[in-house]
Amino acid sequence: MPSGDASREAPAVIPGLARAVVAGGTGLVGRALVKTLLARGAQVTVLTRRPGSAILPPGAKAQGWEHPALALEGADAVFNLAGEGIADGRWTARRKRQLLQSRVGPTEELVAALAACAQRPRVLVNASAIGYYGARPDDTPVSETSPAGTGFLPELCRAWEAAALRAADLGVRVVLPRIGVVLAPHGGALPKMARPVRLFAGACPGTGRQGLSWIHLRDLVGLLLEAARNPAWEGPFNATAPEPVSHAVFMALLAKRLHRPLLPVPGLLTSAALRLALGEMGRELLLKGAFVYPGKAEALDFPFRFPAPEAALEDLL
Repeated sequence: MPSGDASREAPAVIPGLARAVVAGGTGLVGRALVKTLLARGAQVTVLTRRPGSAILPPGAKAQGWEHPALALEGADAVFNLAGEGIADGRWTARRKRQLLQSRVGPTEELVAALAACAQRPRVLVNASAIGYYGARPDDTPVSETSPAGTGFLPELCRAWEAAALRAADLGVRVVLPRIGVVLAPHGGALPKMARPVRLFAGACPGTGRQGLSWIHLRDLVGLLLEAARNPAWEGPFNATAPEPVSHAVFMALLAKRLHRPLLPVPGLLTSAALRLALGEMGRELLLKGAFVYPGKAEALDFPFRFPAPEAALEDLL
């Protein structure tokens, strides 16, 4: 009689994703993506600037950026999630240059490496962000056909996407997920938002009417995999949940989930405090927003596991 280990079936590899390369595989989204790919039996190579010290899930291979074409040659798909954290520091002129270069630079390197491959990957899934649309002053729905906004984030996203789209000239299908606010139990925005609420110091930023377009980490990973697997996915799509909400609604749901009250702080006071503490970053990320809807993902029948914020918060907290 076979032993338990011997009788286990190997995980079914996702069609077209037997070999994957992930740039930015050590970040919040990258780690989750790498783990899922490995769990589905894929061979995964992570491009990282520090291959000797990168902490990766067992089974993943780390490779430096010196010769990225070596990793890309013969791979099925490339995921590019490289980029420094948008909310990790005040947006000084120097910080803005770093944020731009940390995204456009690796993307240009990947496209150049794709050009050098004899057997190129079929698809490049290159991250972008809903910052492409900029801030919207009302609750007008934003879709993939909405024009780019104005300001630093839209400019960054346009340059990022333009660099990735050059891979299309090489015969590589390019997919551009415009990622919303990623909700995860550890890392990302949610722990930062939950901490003051847990300490009875939570308050709604600004007026609270600004849109918060979010997505559960598990749904985001699922979207990335489906975009790589399915040739129907091409160009930009909104990687957000079907039910964006205002900041006020989200904070009320968060406080309810944590059994805490929100401080009745006037919007003008919170706005002034955020501007003083975080400068332009606080104004653009917290005091402005947009209601972004995943029109393409829904048209392609993607099955969101967490379409509503209540279900996402129940799962994550």
